[in-house]
Amino acid sequence: MDWQNRPRCDEAPAWQALDSHFTAHFTGDHAFDLRRAFAQDPDRAQDFGIEAPHLFVDLSRNLIDRQARTLLVQLARECGLAEHRDALLAGAHVNNTEDRPALHPLLRWPAGTPQPTERLKEIHASSLSGLDEMLSSAEQIRLEKRYDDVVHIGIGGSDLGPRLALQALAPQVLPDAPRLHFVANMDGHELAAVLRGLKPERTLFIVASKSFGTAETLRNATSARAWFEAQGGTDLAAHFVALTARPDAAREFGVGRCFAFDDGVGGRTSLWSVIGLPVAVAIGRAGFEALLAGAHAMDRHFAEAPLEANLPVQLGLLDVWYRNFHRFGSRCVVPYHHGLRSLAFYLQQLEMESNGKRVDAHGRPLPFDTAPVVWGAVGSNAQHAFFQMLHQGTQVVPVEFIAVREPAHTLEGHQPRLLANALAQARALMLGHVADDAHRHFPGNRPSTFLLLERLDAASFGALIALNEHRVFTSGSLWGLNSFDQWGVELGKRHAGAVETGLASGRTEGLDAATAGLVRRLSC
Repeated sequence: MDWQNRPRCDEAPAWQALDSHFTAHFTGDHAFDLRRAFAQDPDRAQDFGIEAPHLFVDLSRNLIDRQARTLLVQLARECGLAEHRDALLAGAHVNNTEDRPALHPLLRWPAGTPQPTERLKEIHASSLSGLDEMLSSAEQIRLEKRYDDVVHIGIGGSDLGPRLALQALAPQVLPDAPRLHFVANMDGHELAAVLRGLKPERTLFIVASKSFGTAETLRNATSARAWFEAQGGTDLAAHFVALTARPDAAREFGVGRCFAFDDGVGGRTSLWSVIGLPVAVAIGRAGFEALLAGAHAMDRHFAEAPLEANLPVQLGLLDVWYRNFHRFGSRCVVPYHHGLRSLAFYLQQLEMESNGKRVDAHGRPLPFDTAPVVWGAVGSNAQHAFFQMLHQGTQVVPVEFIAVREPAHTLEGHQPRLLANALAQARALMLGHVADDAHRHFPGNRPSTFLLLERLDAASFGALIALNEHRVFTSGSLWGLNSFDQWGVELGKRHAGAVETGLASGRTEGLDAATAGLVRRLSC
């Protein structure tokens, strides 16, 4: 099948078969019930578990039966998912609206890996060379001990990936690493709080922007530069580093060292590129290479595992099943590990920016829903916030639990109790509780997925993030989307220019009445 002309999910025969199956077995008085499914199928827990590199996932508590799984795999085949996946991994221009490839998996493939074209071979060699240069500089930054503090300035993918990685891998931060700080918000309170107490002569600023034209990042970088100079800092070039696909623009700003990456690496999948500099500074070359290796292991699994046992594919198909047949509008992510406390924020961008679209890759309006709202918080805190709604609310929300067997701390009594809470919440959502008092009645039959890592280290974290990248690609592929552009990010920014002019001048010509009224109030 030609990946560029593959059918969209609603054009495939399996789509209608799934619709009929859903109507017959998941609606009405005899709708699918997890408690009954486990009673009737003693092998369900075993058969709905999937092993993948560094991860085990239990899908058995989801509102899906064996026939639906079979039909979803058939749908994937009819929609040319495997061909589309192979095109992605072969460097084809899967980002059709920007006429470029999506090269993030290429960054994780080891040197010497055969490439299908000479052009891709050149890009791979260049990318690995750039990564090697970045990793060598990261070692130098740490070992020369010139800087006490490193301030990373970025936003979106240039911020969320490195920030999450350093939270997740905090126990692996090397003892001689400088302090790492992150600034993303254009609100000056964040930058001011970070700069407080820093010494300009002992501070390195990393400015991360693919275009080196991102308004928020340039505003923060310009203010950081002004602070540096006002505090008596000298040798600007030695204290400002850029990570960008536009090194010419970065050098005009005044940075010294500049680490470039290819246009084909999207911001939300750029952690594996030179954007990972602050991570490499903190955990060292070996740690960063382990991160890449873990992600690459998941790439191989995605490329080689049969669709029936392919974890990214199965999660992506489940997302389609829930969004388009059950019509669930959101998914809740609850990691029971402090290091993954920002995972939901990262996944929000990864999924909602990739697949939050109303037309397919050919510009045709879609007759079905796409990306759900992704939200969540760290367990067990979340149990005291929104779990009331998950257990007894009017909407059914699939929950994704993530647990780590081995802690990185030595405190007694915490980990068994933490894991018990994670397991218990998934159990309670499914089983519910029958009570005569309506206030104490829990309907149960509420779905969840359970992801289990042996430990949270660089390799398993890399595998977890790559898993979600490929999962989003899978659902986007079936929906017929281009998951690699983000035109919706730009519209509000274009309006901001006119509004900013109005705030500065007090003039409101050309603004709508509501905006004009607020501009007048704010510019007084």
